[in-house]
Formats: sequence, C-alpha cells, structure tokens
Amino acid sequence: MSYLLRVHLQDRPGSLGLLAMSLGSVGADILSLDVVERGDGYAIDDVVVEVPRTSLPDTLITASEKVDGVTVESIRPYTGVLETHRELELIDHVASAGAQRLQALVDNTPRVLRVSWSMIVARSGGGVLQLFASPAAPETPLQQADWLPLAAPTELDGSADWVPQTWRDIDTRLAASPIGGGESGTAEKALLLGRPGGPEFLPAEIARLGYLTRIVSTLIA
Repeated sequence: MSYLLRVHLQDRPGSLGLLAMSLGSVGADILSLDVVERGDGYAIDDVVVEVPRTSLPDTLITASEKVDGVTVESIRPYTGVLETHRELELIDHVASAGAQRLQALVDNTPRVLRVSWSMIVARSGGGVLQLFASPAAPETPLQQADWLPLAAPTELDGSADWVPQTWRDIDTRLAASPIGGGESGTAEKALLLGRPGGPEFLPAEIARLGYLTRIVSTLIA
C-alpha cells in the first residue's frame, strides 16, 4: 500500500538520508520525493512510500519524527500514478483532447497537483454552474461562489459560508485559479481544487496552479 506524506524538515545535508533510513527501518520504500517548498533553513517535501498492507500509517509518522527536525504535516493513502514531468504531460493531454480539453484538465489535475478532486465552475446568474468535474468530485453541488470572477490563483477559505456543509465537515482545503479572462484580467470560469482533510495549499502549490491554468487558457482561447 502507498501513502503520501507531507513532511517539514530542516534543510541541511543528510536530512533526507536520515529520513529514508528511518522509514526503511519500518519496512517503507520511498517511491518518489518532490520538494514542494523551500525556505530559510527548512524544506517541505511530499514523499510517496510503499509499505506492506499490514503496516499502520502511524508507524510512518513515528519513524519520520524520530529524525531530528522532521515533522509530518499530513499523511493519506496514495493511489496516483507516479510519473515524471507531470505538468508537461497534463498540458499534452489537454492539447490533444480537442473539444474535451476542459474535461481532460479536471481528470488529470488531481494526480499532478496531488489533490483529491478538481472541477471547473462558472458564474451563472446569482449562482454558480459546475461545468466539468473529475471522477472523485463531491456529489453535493456548489451553490455559490462569491469569489468569482477571479483574477489570480488563490487559496480559498474552506470554512466560508459559500462552502457546502458536507465539504466543511471533512475539512476540505480549497484553491482556485482563473480559466480564460478578458481585458480586465479577471475570469468568469475557474479551476477549483479540493483536498479533504488537508494539508493546506502552500504558496508554491498556488504558483504551480497558476502556471498551469495560464498555459491551459492559451490552449482553449
């Protein structure tokens, strides 16, 4: 079974090696590692590990935090396909999807940005219309989106009144980025991402989301 750990660790030589050794001591194999964000003296990494089905996720947390300076921010099962150059492959999928480009975008975004679901929403009168959604998108529909139109990628307040109660109940972290846009620089449509239970979206992830949607916007123009 595979898990995705988001770890906060001191950015110093040998930290990753010590983490790998500690995880290995409980039978975990590291399948991939992505640096999500790096700051002054620290790094935040997404680590995908594989463990025997009989292993408990708590053992991964304990093993990781035995390393000085390491904190596990979140852990969740991981079922995505491990691929390199994920952003480039997503853009290729979208470019070759013809009239289904936006559906291809929401279908492929979750594995690229490591979220649970994605959807494209648009303003419709006084409410909001869901145009496209990934397979794991919540069944409870979105009724409002007072943050539209949107000018730039941003993390959204998952506890706001416009968020459906069922989304709030499972602590869904949300982020969105405009799709398209006119001369004003704002867009009536947006790509909305959901990550139930966290972790929160980091600035580097919001930046990646913005890069992707800007490129996609040129493809569908």
